[in-house]
Amino acid sequence: MEPDILKSNIEPSIILAIESSCDETSAAVIKDGQVLSNIIANQKVHESYGGVVPELASREHQKNIVPVIAEALNLAKVTKKDLNAVAFTRGPGLLGALLVGTSFAKSLALGLNIPLIEVNHMQAHVLAHFIDTPKPKFPFLCLTVSGGHTQIVLVKDYLTMEVIGETIDDAVGEAFDKTAKLLGLPYPGGPLIDKYAQEGNPHAFPFPEVTMEKLNYSFSGIKTNILYFLRDKVKENPKFIEENMADICASIQYTLVRILLNKVKKAAKETGIRQVAIAGGVSANSGLREALKEMAQKHRWKVFIPKFEYCTDNAAMIAIAGYYKYQAEEFTSQNVSALPRMKF
Repeated sequence: MEPDILKSNIEPSIILAIESSCDETSAAVIKDGQVLSNIIANQKVHESYGGVVPELASREHQKNIVPVIAEALNLAKVTKKDLNAVAFTRGPGLLGALLVGTSFAKSLALGLNIPLIEVNHMQAHVLAHFIDTPKPKFPFLCLTVSGGHTQIVLVKDYLTMEVIGETIDDAVGEAFDKTAKLLGLPYPGGPLIDKYAQEGNPHAFPFPEVTMEKLNYSFSGIKTNILYFLRDKVKENPKFIEENMADICASIQYTLVRILLNKVKKAAKETGIRQVAIAGGVSANSGLREALKEMAQKHRWKVFIPKFEYCTDNAAMIAIAGYYKYQAEEFTSQNVSALPRMKF
């Protein structure tokens, strides 16, 4: 027999949130909109493979989920019996990884006879801006950038969002990671490109920008251009990458950031919205953060940049999304299943 998901005490609310979409196992506890704990277990097993191995990710989630949840509850000083609901990432993400979190959340909610709340991972990235102050006001634009997604989102309300621009092929996070691999940098390479870029000349090596219609992006072309550029330069000088690492990284980062923000500028002009936010793993990139601040000053935008701990995948963002869905009594049934290609 399923729990009566229509009966819930809207205030107060204590919600356990679970995130397992990729290679971080995370759990958080939120009480009346305030995050009390946010525990993240990273998976170092993928480093030697140069990328996330889905099967290994699933196994690591199975090992980590119980101790991570126990630590989150303990840090928040609550017990399972104190919970009013369980929120979890339904998608998008890796199927096997999502199944671990989904199955655990369903079992826990069923055992405690409390509501179950499904959360869209990308919407949660946007709502991470409401964990701490300052908080954006509606409507605002949010550039969500990660290893799997690149989107410009028009945020009308906590639970009402519209994707007005997105990549038609590869995500910008993938472009960073694939480029890092070409440069011989270890996984994850995106942060290393950022690190080297801070010491280099962003105009040392110009790369062409692929122009897309409307507010959409394309990053497959720039990846190909970088591949051919490095191939030709290394033929001329086998030590080219080693001798020019900082300038190469700075030039590539400058190009990718420019592509991202040119579309954001266009979106702001078309919508008339002057509140702009960034979210997702790539929002931790220092080049993107600084360029957005400069553009905001030039165009008189109000910019919102999340703390580093809320940029990468974490359960606190699932918790805040779950909190607003709890207030709206948007619950799901025990028939729910993981949805790796879940739409926004």
